[in-house]
Amino acid sequence: MTGFFEEFVHALPSVGEGVAVTLLATALSAAVALIVAFAFGLLTRSTRLLVRGPSRFTVEFFRGTSLYVQLFWLFFALPVLGFRLEPMACAVVAFGLNFGAYGSEVVRGALEAVPRTQWEAAVALGMSPRQRMIRVVMPQAWVQMIPPFGNLLIQLLKATPLLSLITIADLTFEMDQLRSLTGSTAQAYLAVLVIYYAIAAVLNSFMRAAESAAKTRLGQDPGGS
Repeated sequence: MTGFFEEFVHALPSVGEGVAVTLLATALSAAVALIVAFAFGLLTRSTRLLVRGPSRFTVEFFRGTSLYVQLFWLFFALPVLGFRLEPMACAVVAFGLNFGAYGSEVVRGALEAVPRTQWEAAVALGMSPRQRMIRVVMPQAWVQMIPPFGNLLIQLLKATPLLSLITIADLTFEMDQLRSLTGSTAQAYLAVLVIYYAIAAVLNSFMRAAESAAKTRLGQDPGGS
C-alpha cells in the first residue's frame, strides 16, 4: 500500500492531465449532446411527417445502438471510407449523438408536460410561436429537464473510460498505467472510483444549483419537488 501511494504522488501530474482530459471530453460532449437534444426534441414534435419521421428514426437509431460500437465505428471504420477524425473529435461526436438522442426525449417529454392552458393563454395574448416557446413554455419545461439532464451528464462522465480504448490518455488510462507500474490493482482502481465519484458529486451539485436557480426565476420553492 505504501509503495502505491508513493508512486501515486509521483504520478500526480500525469493523473491530473488525465482528469483534465476526462473533464474536457465530458464538457464538449455535453455541449454537443445539449444541442442535439434540443434540435431533435423539437423536430420530433413537428406536425409534418417528413420532419418528424426522419427525426424519430435518427433518435431511435442512436438510442438503439451501442455507444461502444458507435465510437469504434467513427474511430476505425470511418477512415476506411476516406474520412478521419481525431480521437477526441470521435469521442465528442459519438458521445454527443448518443446522449443527445436520449436528451431529445427529455426535451420532448418536458415540453409536452407543460399544461395545455399555458400554451392557450400565450396564444390568447397574441404571442408568436417563437415568443410562446421562449417566454412561456421553455422556462417551465427547462425546470423539468434539469434533473434528467443531470442524470445523463453523470452517465456521460461514467462513459468516458471508453476514451482509453481509442488511444486517448484520460483518467482511466493514466491510472491503468500506474496499476501496471505498481502491480497494485485494488488500490489503483479504488483511486479511480474515488476520483470519478468526486467529479460526479461536483457535477451533481452544479445541476442542483441550476435547478434551484431555474425554480427561483419561476417563483417556485427551490427546495420543492
